[in-house]
Amino acid sequence: MRTQAGFGRRAGALITAAAAMGAVATLPGQAAAAPGQSPVAVPGRAAADGGGLPPYAFDSAAQPVRGAASSADAARLRTGQTYRDTLKKDGKVYYRVDLDDKRNAYVSVVAVPKTGGKVEYGDGFKVSMQDTSGTECGYQQVNFTSAEYTRPLAAYARRTVNADSSSCQDAGAYYVLVERESKATSSPDDWELEIRYVTEPGLKKAGPAKLPEVWASGTPAPPTGGPTPRQGGSGIHDATSLTQGEWRSDIRPGQTLFYRVPVDWGQQLFASAELGSSASGDEYIGSALILSLENPALGHVDENTASYNGKPSTLALDALRPVAHENRTSYQDATSGMRFAGWYYLSATLNPAVAEEYGDKPVPLTLRVSVRGDAKPGPGYDGDPGPFTVTADDKEAAANGASAARAAEPNGSMQVVAVAGIGSGTALLLGLGAWTLVARRRAA
Repeated sequence: MRTQAGFGRRAGALITAAAAMGAVATLPGQAAAAPGQSPVAVPGRAAADGGGLPPYAFDSAAQPVRGAASSADAARLRTGQTYRDTLKKDGKVYYRVDLDDKRNAYVSVVAVPKTGGKVEYGDGFKVSMQDTSGTECGYQQVNFTSAEYTRPLAAYARRTVNADSSSCQDAGAYYVLVERESKATSSPDDWELEIRYVTEPGLKKAGPAKLPEVWASGTPAPPTGGPTPRQGGSGIHDATSLTQGEWRSDIRPGQTLFYRVPVDWGQQLFASAELGSSASGDEYIGSALILSLENPALGHVDENTASYNGKPSTLALDALRPVAHENRTSYQDATSGMRFAGWYYLSATLNPAVAEEYGDKPVPLTLRVSVRGDAKPGPGYDGDPGPFTVTADDKEAAANGASAARAAEPNGSMQVVAVAGIGSGTALLLGLGAWTLVARRRAA
């Protein structure tokens, strides 16, 4: 027994050392490097040297797909999978989904124009879902408005099962159509697409189907106490998790930062953003900052813009209804979008024109997030809610600031041990194996 106890302590020391080697080799936001080289920054995360803007961080597990010119040739999308494609100027492409007659379906598209490209008022795209007769089941259209500078845009198409509807209710093939509209003077560059397909179960028993006429529309006082540093991510895939509070990031002209906030059933989300002052000038810039909100299925919910003249500038999203299943009965995106619990995504983009007047350097950005109300029971899904719920792990990720990508990784300690098996860690683990063999022989 003493030998076994001694082996446990010594083995634990060696494993600890190996884990430490792995932790040093792969700090958050870095990739493992070859011996003698510095760690390499993970693509999509901002660099500290002020080089080019970090690119949009696409989902590393996304599969390539090619949209078809005809619905007859449409490639099939599978639920839970992320895809990548490109969309030409004034392009029009089809994808296919096979649906049953019980679950709601959502196909989201994040369109990523080339950074620094030219867009005009009204440029944008529409994503819709159609049945085989061409009947439109549900669509969303998003456009560049007064903020005429490139940034990622998100929208979704949907098919909802509704006993009171006579269209788009049968099981079978459905088509997702993505159409881009651009002015003649806009950049001709292709837009990159990130496509996701998720489903939502129906209800065991029908719930409320009418919106409450009275709801708490007053905006609460924003959180105080000073901001905590928490840099935003570079895409949906690595969006930084937030909870209620004040959060400080640095944003460069032309850059878009992504965040996500868990919002449960019955809760209300309030968000505002403040650009810090600058000593470099006082030139007025319209639509200097835009703040956008997307729901857990990446449907567009709301957005707002603020101007800037070197003084502190603040914008806030409009007051939104509490998250409720019956919100989907509304025709307004800002209400209909608050239709399920889960991660809600915030993105902030700084006008590239800020660089011309104030220099191409980071500007302080403070996000103030409030989540009002206690969580209520869900609507009674007839199956696994998938992403349309808030779990204990979600709350922990929000409190710790884990990015969406890191929160989705397997157990971190197991990863560290695995990484420790590379390079110097290999010698430690081999030594542990040899020591184990000697210990067993002695015991025999």
